[in-house]
Formats: sequence, structure tokens, C-alpha cells
Amino acid sequence: MTVAFTPPTAVATSAYYHSRAAAENEAAAKFAKGQLLDALNGSSDITTILLKAAAGAGKSYVLKQLVQDAIVQPQCLRVAVTAFQNRQLWPLAESLGAAIGKDKVYLWSSKDRFNDVPDSVKTAATVVDSGNAVPTDAPVVIATSHMFGEIGPRKIVKDHFTPSFHGDYRFDALFVDEAWQLASHRFDKLNYVAPIRVGVGDVGQLPPIEIGENPWRGDSGYNPYRAWPHNHVSDESAWATELPAVWRPTGEQLGLWRAFYPEWRSLNCVAAPGDRSIKIGKLTGVAKDVWESVASGVPTLLEVDGLPPAEAADVDFPLVQFVEQLLDELFTAGFSLAAAEYNGDGTPSGRTITTKPGDEPTDPLVAVLATRNAMVDDAADAVERLRKRHGLTEAEMLTSTVDSWQGQTNGITVAVHPLTGASELDEFNSSFGRLAVTCTRATHGLIIVARPGLDRMLQEAPARPGTPFGEPGSRTLPRQTHQRILAAFARGTYTV
Repeated sequence: MTVAFTPPTAVATSAYYHSRAAAENEAAAKFAKGQLLDALNGSSDITTILLKAAAGAGKSYVLKQLVQDAIVQPQCLRVAVTAFQNRQLWPLAESLGAAIGKDKVYLWSSKDRFNDVPDSVKTAATVVDSGNAVPTDAPVVIATSHMFGEIGPRKIVKDHFTPSFHGDYRFDALFVDEAWQLASHRFDKLNYVAPIRVGVGDVGQLPPIEIGENPWRGDSGYNPYRAWPHNHVSDESAWATELPAVWRPTGEQLGLWRAFYPEWRSLNCVAAPGDRSIKIGKLTGVAKDVWESVASGVPTLLEVDGLPPAEAADVDFPLVQFVEQLLDELFTAGFSLAAAEYNGDGTPSGRTITTKPGDEPTDPLVAVLATRNAMVDDAADAVERLRKRHGLTEAEMLTSTVDSWQGQTNGITVAVHPLTGASELDEFNSSFGRLAVTCTRATHGLIIVARPGLDRMLQEAPARPGTPFGEPGSRTLPRQTHQRILAAFARGTYTV
């Protein structure tokens, strides 16, 4: 039996690619630079600068540039750089160290995580396990929000470092990567660090913590568990802009990206249609139809009918077995990922980068994602079997929960739709961030599998109110938003 995929009804139109798309981010970054320099030099009352980004916009690159712009200013002695997780800071420390010098970039690690810091980071930047080991004239100090926020490190910061150019603060500016992942109650502990804060992050990622209701019912505008940038929506001392271009996806995926950020003025893509491709060996039957659809670059949704019953809506071993079979046939046939290389301004360099199993790629070739731990456990067993069968490493294929994989990049995403088998929308399966992370990790191809009935469920399930950006609580997806996102997929149904 073959599968006929219907093309998406929502596609990107009037889009810019290559240097025109990259120039939009560059323009936004220049405006942010101007705001930052004016704030540092005292000619502006702005104290909070926010750069809102879509997934894969190159936001960490922009943050790195802003750090470099800040430390050469006469009214800037030193800056702090932070994020919620170590793994977010490690590549940033490495790139900053490579750009401005190992002796100028200090990564302050906890003693427990010091040995986990990759060797490449230790080569590019200076890594220490005590704040007292950081020279007082070091221009860049990097540590997690937990480190800067704990009582002991706070005392070291105040006692060890000399005052900055801005009052009694020890740093002139605080840069926050993945800012929308940092909860307000954690960020409040960093108020002592610097008077100027620069937050860069994906507004569509998972919120810092899942909560159903705002426990501070007496004040509907206050919620310490939401991301701290939301507190500055109407702040006169805050300035915000969007990075309106993405580097990660294929041009064919832009319609899906836009479905997640419909309120933005524009969203364009550096990679034009055809810039990336997946070359697949000889396949037959359903595997041929499915992987050819994925190889087109267009997001693909496959609903699988006729499987044995699932244990629960989100614990579906038969569906995982079907995914294992598809992946087995892909790796047996062989495949490679090809991508046009770009210069810093988004213009194609004329070179093509090709990776295949066995090449030790920087990002995993295939990531298998699911929302619930139980299904991920089943997927992990399947991936382990496939690794042994095909001699693969974790660099070539891995599995993860969606929540753990946010902020990461891979070549092909194979995911189980959060709504598969569901009879209604709830706070977990309709989370904006969870579906956004699922759909925005891949550079080359995306396939999402589900049991049949997504459309019927969305038509018949009780409506849920959405929570707009900037309001307390987690943002959930009403059924109309789900329908808009599904319209960006090529869709097919297969009966086992």
C-alpha cells in the first residue's frame, strides 16, 4: 500500500531569503546595539533590552555580538552573562572566548559540574570553579542563574569584584541567554548583578514551569513562575524588538514557523527552498512515500491506522514500533543531508556541506521526540536497537523528551504528536511551547506521527481559552491554533 500526501494549505508567501532575510536580523541587532550603548553611556533611561526571537534565529550569535560591543565602551568595566542551564552557556563561553580571547572570558562553574565542561570550552575560555579565581579586571564573567543567585556566590561577587561604572553594581550589564526560560522568581535574585539587563530568547519555547493557575490570585498581573521578560511588557524603561529571520529551518518549513508566530510583523528564512536536501537510497512501499515527503523539506504529518490499541493516549508502544520500522528502512537504504553554506551576511558561499551516518556530525542526524517519559522510554529502547543494528552513535541518532530537547538542533526530527489519541485538549498536550519545540528543531526534515482522528478531536473537543503573550500563566493552544498549525503540514494516512 502506498501513501498519498496532500500538500499543506498554509504556505509561506512573500518571503525573503538569503541576505535579505539575514539583513533584517542585522538591522534589529543594530537598533539593539544603539539602545545598549546609550544605556551604558548614560544618555538613555532604558534599563531592559529584549530581543524576541523565533526558534533558530541565531539569537545567541546576536547576544555574543552585543557582549563584544559592550566591553569596549569606556563606561563598561565588566559584564555578566547568564542562562538557566549549563549546556546553554557552554557554547556561548566557547564562542566568546574564541572571539575576544581566553584570558578575557571566564566561565564560573560549580565544582560539581566542572568536569562536565567540554574540553573545547576549556580550550577557548578560562574555566574556574570559584569566583575568587576570576581576575577583577576580567571583562566577561559567565555563570548560570543558579550560581549568580545563590547566597555564597552573591557574597563572592560583592566582596571580590570592585564596583562597576554604574553605582554599587559589580557589573555594568547582565546578558541573559534563553531569557524566556528564566522564571521571574529566579531572575529577581539577579537584580543585584547589574543595572542594565539584556534578554535574548525564543518567545515560543516552553515556559519556566508548568502551572495551571496563578497562585497569586490577589494580583492577576503578578506571577513569579512566568518568564521574567513578561514583567516588562508595559515598562517605560524597557525596549523590545523582534529578530524577524530564522537560520535553522529549510525554506520549505517557513510556513510552519510562521504558524507559530502569527502576530509578528514579518518572519523570513535565510535558507531558500532547495538550499537543503536529503538524498535517500533505494526504498519501497510506505517507507519510500514517507521519506520522500520528508526529503522534500515540507513538514510531514502521517496518521497511522490499524495498529493494536495503545496503553494510553500518550503511551503508545505500537506507534513507536511503527516509527522504529520506518527508521530501520531509512538507515538500511542509507541517506545523506546536504546544505548550502552561507557567509555571515546570509549570501551563499557556493559550497555545499554533506553529512551522513559515520561522519560524526556536530548536530544529531536524527532526533526522535515524544512528550511523555513513558513513550520516550519505549523510543529509547527502539533507538538503542537501531544503533546496534546499524552501528550508530548518539551523534547520529538519539531520543529525548520534547522538554529536554528545547534549544537543540538536529537534521531530521521524528516526533509523536502531543495530541495523538487524545479525546480533549488539556494544559499539557495543548502547550504552545511543547508543540513549538517539537516542530522547530530540524534543519532538513520533519515528520510527525499520530493515530488518526486529530481533526475530529479538534472539532469536537470542548474549547479551551488561549493565554496571550504577556499574561500570567502558561500559554495554551486553543483548537483554532492547532488547526492553523496542522494546515502547514503535508498530510497522509496509512493503514497497517
